[in-house]
Amino acid sequence: MTVSALEAAGLTRMDDGEIRSFLSNRRVGVLGLPTDDGPYMIPLSFGYDENRTLYFTFVGGPSSRKQTLAEQADTACVLAYAVESLFHWESVRLNGTIDAVPESEWDDLAAVLDSAWRPELFETAIEAGDIAVYRFHVDEQEGVRHAGLPPGFEPE
Repeated sequence: MTVSALEAAGLTRMDDGEIRSFLSNRRVGVLGLPTDDGPYMIPLSFGYDENRTLYFTFVGGPSSRKQTLAEQADTACVLAYAVESLFHWESVRLNGTIDAVPESEWDDLAAVLDSAWRPELFETAIEAGDIAVYRFHVDEQEGVRHAGLPPGFEPE
């Protein structure tokens, strides 16, 4: 079934402003990096600068698979979503490019990087470990949402 067909059941497409607002209020998603065997999917937290750019902090050093794949990737995808119920959810899919941010720029990004949600375990790993910061430039974005009950299910 296509997105157009689902619009009859209450699905709506998000405009650029709604996508910006959604990404500003979400701090987790899934990064997809290309491999020969299909996409390598990584749950992650991100900072968003509201200018079509997300920032990720990778823990694990240059021998980590995600860092190696990010360095090799021409393109990548990010999926961010929120699900409150069967009839109330939002999803944003982003396609773009990913590149390493030089350490000399990290201080300039402190506010954006600090806004990313991280479990305490990751905070400890960041303080003690080898980290890298990556920038994801959004080239294409699409957002959809469903809020409310589908037609025919409204309360009487």
